[in-house]
Amino acid sequence: MIVCRSKAEIEKLRRVNRLVARILADIRRMAVPGATTREIDAAAEALVGEAGAVPAFKGYHGYPATVCASINEQVVHGIPSNRRLAEGDVLSLDIGAKLDGFFGDCAVTVPVGRVSDDAVRLLRVTEEALFHGIEAVRPGVRVSDIGAAVQRHVEAHGFSVVREFVGHGIGTALHEEPQIANYGPGGYGPRLAEGMVLAIEPMVNRGGPGVKVLGDGWTAVTRDGSLSAHFEHTVVVTLDGCEILTLLEDDASRVRERMGAAVRS
Repeated sequence: MIVCRSKAEIEKLRRVNRLVARILADIRRMAVPGATTREIDAAAEALVGEAGAVPAFKGYHGYPATVCASINEQVVHGIPSNRRLAEGDVLSLDIGAKLDGFFGDCAVTVPVGRVSDDAVRLLRVTEEALFHGIEAVRPGVRVSDIGAAVQRHVEAHGFSVVREFVGHGIGTALHEEPQIANYGPGGYGPRLAEGMVLAIEPMVNRGGPGVKVLGDGWTAVTRDGSLSAHFEHTVVVTLDGCEILTLLEDDASRVRERMGAAVRS
């Protein structure tokens, strides 16, 4: 069942999503050579607790941490560890929290120090693809129109879209209907309606689209060892488009320069 949220519920979702966005902005600054992903995770958990919230991921189906921290060829669900980040790595940070009964969720991939030109382009195109998907969101369009917009942009730049993991509805549960694939033809699936809340999250590979899950049961990596990037925003469908609940003004200003009217916060 897909739920359209009331104004009071949307205000609660706005609050928790702004919280996770602020925390993500803080911890992304820790992604420097020599830092460990476990240190980043500990900082995130402390910030969530200080805000009176609880981590959304920790304990979810047994996941052991507050943040998913995925390095280089790790696509999603990387478990924080004592591995030290190195110059030239790229790091995906995905965080969720629960506050007043509602969930927030967002992700970003950041460079660690100076990275290759290919890595810079991968991160840029993946973030752009996210905003192309967001730009497709408005009442009456089909869910698959979001993924079609993502796929067009990604493949136009020679990259590939991960098939195994998708975006999702979000509200009083971390994962709700509908599922939001990042590929496929438009014109299929449920129609969007005012009040729906969606977590849109392209995962894009430098090489082929194939992934596999490692023996820890969580960490998904590219089959060919190529770099991967992951960006995510949570949005609410409005009367004439959508509001991005996880976009802080500093990021909005930066992205508007690139994407223009596609960005609303």
